[in-house]
Amino acid sequence: MSITTSKSADGSVLTIRIQGRFDFSSHQEFRDSYENNNDVKEYLIDMKETTYLDSSALGMLLLLRDFAGGDHANVSISNCNSDVKKILTISNFEQLFVIQ
Repeated sequence: MSITTSKSADGSVLTIRIQGRFDFSSHQEFRDSYENNNDVKEYLIDMKETTYLDSSALGMLLLLRDFAGGDHANVSISNCNSDVKKILTISNFEQLFVIQ
């Protein structure tokens, strides 16, 4: 499990890349990835290399959404494999996030 971040050239977009399993063991690392970036206007969660996520990962995504502004948050989830996308769809996350 690895989480890496990068910012756009103007600093307004934070990309968070999640590799491997996204579960409770990555809670602190995921939280640290966005909490120190208050000037960000858009968050992009890149799940290209995410192999698994559980209910605690869904909760962490909701915490990020709250941190980013709740209903006014600009958070996108991209590059999900079919299993991850199925979990997000079953959980109705397409109503809370832009899923690409």
